[in-house]
Amino acid sequence: MRLVISAPFLLLLVLFALSNTAPVALGLWPTSLAVRLPLSLAVLAGMAIAFLAGALLVWGETLRQRRRARRAEARVRLLEARLSAGVPQGTFQGTALPIAPPE
Repeated sequence: MRLVISAPFLLLLVLFALSNTAPVALGLWPTSLAVRLPLSLAVLAGMAIAFLAGALLVWGETLRQRRRARRAEARVRLLEARLSAGVPQGTFQGTALPIAPPE
């Protein structure tokens, strides 16, 4: 399945690279630094940098969500242990928690 999706995409990338071989100069504004390279390489490098930046942002958010889930699971285990140990309902570390009335 992965090959069915990736083969046409790679074919498009190769066709794009072969059809856009004109050299372009990429410069860094405050300096006089300039690099000449094929247009296709400049575009594909920009796309790769944007992809990696997006992947890093998503990865960071995923790590935060996993941390929240681990903390929530630890709290559930603690509350289940207290419940099985016979701690009265509505108390948690010496403070009363509101108990919802039965529906």
